Amino acid sequence: MFDLSVPWWELVLRSVVVYFAVLFLLRITGKRQIGELSPFDLILLLLISEAVQNSIVGKDSSLIGGLIAVFTLIGVNYVMGVATSKNKRLEKMMEGRPQVLIHEGHLFEDVIRTEKLTRKELDSALRQEGYFDLKEVRLALLETNGTISVQGYDQKKQG
Repeated sequence: MFDLSVPWWELVLRSVVVYFAVLFLLRITGKRQIGELSPFDLILLLLISEAVQNSIVGKDSSLIGGLIAVFTLIGVNYVMGVATSKNKRLEKMMEGRPQVLIHEGHLFEDVIRTEKLTRKELDSALRQEGYFDLKEVRLALLETNGTISVQGYDQKKQG
């Protein structure tokens, strides 16, 4: 239970490598993937966690090994949070920047394709904000956290 079958530093190294590999893969799949989770997204995340479990701890199944991996992952995540808050270039690289989806009623289909957003998801977000026609939308942004911000021409949405 307490005996490590691999060196502690190997657990730390494995955890760091897997953290950055998963972060990279999630980052390149588009912002939609980290916004509100669909059932498919939830299943994918659960399967990813199962798939990388052995990559992190290897043959080790000890309590100490699991705790080292958990502390390492939380520590790396904390360090990344601090680093991105202090370094704007790193923040832009890790989190991206908001993308314009609609400007003055004009839909940017290329951005929607690039961000892997479906028209159904966009229409749903617009309806949730009370807009049923693109012509009513002054600006719609895909935020870095995967949510969609909408501003219309009417007074109630502008302020």
